[in-house]
Amino acid sequence: MMNQGVVRRRLASLVYGQRTSSLLGEASWYEKGIPWMLPRYIYSTSSAHKVVEKANDVGFLAGGWSVHDFPQENIRNFSIIAHIDHGKSTLADRMMELTGAITRGERALDTLQVEKERGITVKAQTSSLVYRHRGTPYLLNLIDTPGHVDFSYEVSRSLSACDGCVLLVDAAQGIQAQTVANFFLAFEQDLSIIPVLNKIDMPAADPEKVAEQLEDTFDVDRKDCVRVSAKTGAGVDGLLEAIVEKIPPPSGRKDAHTRMLVFDAYHDEYRGVVCLVLVVDGMVQRGSTIVSKASGDAWDVLEVGVLTPGPVPQDSLLTGQVGYILTGMKNTKSAKIGDTWHLAKKPVDALPGFREPKSMVFAGIFPANAGEFELLQTSMNKLTLNDSSVSFKRENSNALGAGFRCGFLGLLHMDVFKQRLEQEHGTSIIITAPTVPIKIKRDSGEWIDLDNPADFPTKERIRSVVEPTILSTIVLPSDMLGSAMSLCQSRRGELVEHTPLAGSTRVMLRYVLPLSELGTDFYDELKSLSSGYASFDYEEYESREADLVRLDILVNGEPVDALARIVHRSRADKIGKDLCLTLKQVLDRQQFDIALQAAAGGRIIARETLKSYRKNVLAKCYGGDITRKKKLLEKQKQGKRRLRKLGSVEIETKALHQVMQTT
Repeated sequence: MMNQGVVRRRLASLVYGQRTSSLLGEASWYEKGIPWMLPRYIYSTSSAHKVVEKANDVGFLAGGWSVHDFPQENIRNFSIIAHIDHGKSTLADRMMELTGAITRGERALDTLQVEKERGITVKAQTSSLVYRHRGTPYLLNLIDTPGHVDFSYEVSRSLSACDGCVLLVDAAQGIQAQTVANFFLAFEQDLSIIPVLNKIDMPAADPEKVAEQLEDTFDVDRKDCVRVSAKTGAGVDGLLEAIVEKIPPPSGRKDAHTRMLVFDAYHDEYRGVVCLVLVVDGMVQRGSTIVSKASGDAWDVLEVGVLTPGPVPQDSLLTGQVGYILTGMKNTKSAKIGDTWHLAKKPVDALPGFREPKSMVFAGIFPANAGEFELLQTSMNKLTLNDSSVSFKRENSNALGAGFRCGFLGLLHMDVFKQRLEQEHGTSIIITAPTVPIKIKRDSGEWIDLDNPADFPTKERIRSVVEPTILSTIVLPSDMLGSAMSLCQSRRGELVEHTPLAGSTRVMLRYVLPLSELGTDFYDELKSLSSGYASFDYEEYESREADLVRLDILVNGEPVDALARIVHRSRADKIGKDLCLTLKQVLDRQQFDIALQAAAGGRIIARETLKSYRKNVLAKCYGGDITRKKKLLEKQKQGKRRLRKLGSVEIETKALHQVMQTT
């Protein structure tokens, strides 16, 4: 009579796909302490032979799987790309539910408060899903990507770890600006693209019309469009089948030297830096020594495993598999995104596409209260542990005191960083107007790079100034075309493409715009003139010469460094006048007149005067000679003049913050 332990181990071999040899010496998943879940898959607990095929709602951990259970041809690495709020995270959660990675109602992606509020992905997640297709188990590695162009390099590196992607489009809204950008990003990576129409359960959904748009815009067969509802789960199983059938397996070589792509990293408070990697060739196991191709640094592998989405340690990662590696690394700056790792003393060629993060927007960050500088410094050090792309150095301002000059990947990246500082660390900060890095050619022929308006030379001749530009994509209703084109032209835009979208009343515009214009109210005006129907996306483009000047704001003759800006000469007068008017409204009156001036190009271009408080010195004069009254008024005027020479104006932090919002 077979004892109960042997019966259970044999059932485990049948139900969970374990090899029969596990009964003859290798420890089974049951002996390793994996939770016992057999009863839900057995028709009759009295018979050891009546078992059912393992269902698809059993995750990697609950099913007792190992990375050795999936040959290379049964691995699929894919990503979901979509426009903002088209249901990417909801679809990913539904796929995890269907494959047993999470329970229903549990949220695995976009868990940060800023992600929920903005509907974007800031902290990308990765999850390994187990899916049975025609009786064969497949390992589907879902590699999440950030959802904005500011993180385009991180997106490209994440897509480099994929062999295909799901292009998700809202069946009610249709193609949007970011849909176009994401498609071409995946197309350039030569990925297999599966078009998917989401939200088919909505009353306003028109899948046929959107499928026609996809066919006309991207040249994909409308019959290949998979229709799903991420909310209800309808069609998701068919999508998983399409992923298995249409996305090819990884093409790495098992017998080659180990080569890994680092596509993401984050800091864990207890375990240090967790590096997410794709094993392109060979294998990596616990105890190995790995070397960075970019920096030459070496680390010992303390732990390897897969994310399901929680970490599940394994003894190794094989060719084509995606997982995490722990090395005891303390700072994410050491884990360079896009870097190639290899085993010690076994060098390999670097994978293409690696580059250092490049800051595209700079701004000063200062504490709202000067006494909270230490708190701000501690908060920034903690936050940059999970965001190595932020660069910062200490900066002192005459108006705001001690702070930091920070570099960001883009404007959204700056906004998200500011919001996380306030929400997650409770810091109250002031952030200066964003500026873009420019290059200046001096009269001597020397080129210098500038990221701070205060460093812009004003007392020497300049041959030329070069600023970065972007290639923007705008999708909006055709009846609002004229207003949008006028807006772009007023912001020094150059039209590149004008394409009507098939089967709809919308058009797609592509403009080359200066990156600095995005730091103004451009996006707000675009949304306003289109009643919120326009979508906007952009990508980095070439640098071009521009007629830029430094705009200074002077208060009582003294420049305020925190309000300095670099603007185009044609807009300097308007911006200077707006800043002076705003400053006049927020500053407190003094006992003397305050001159508020804007200077650019060596001349004063705007002026406002903040009138002083004035005592009625004639109150005691009841009639009498006019010369007595004139004498009193002249005496008061001389006193005001002396005060203006000796007095100084202190601008409150709150007032500066309001002026910085002026665009």
